[in-house]
Amino acid sequence: MNRSDLIEALAKRENLKDKEALEIVNIVFKGFTNALKGGGRIEIRGFGCFSVREYGAYAGKNPRTGKKVHVEEKKLPYFKTGKELKARVNR
Repeated sequence: MNRSDLIEALAKRENLKDKEALEIVNIVFKGFTNALKGGGRIEIRGFGCFSVREYGAYAGKNPRTGKKVHVEEKKLPYFKTGKELKARVNR
């Protein structure tokens, strides 16, 4: 499922116009983004948990040329699957 599928499913299930469903999805995603940007954590019971992990700088290698390159430190979103979701997928 991609974003468009999610919007379509929400509109169909809740009898909304596509524009209204799009707005709802955008509000949710913007809230997730702002929470993670602020160093917060998002926990959806039965589904999983989103957080931000920090990675230090390191010396990497350009796969095309083989030359060493410096990779700056970065923050990346991380998702940990919840127990219930794991169980549902494995049934």
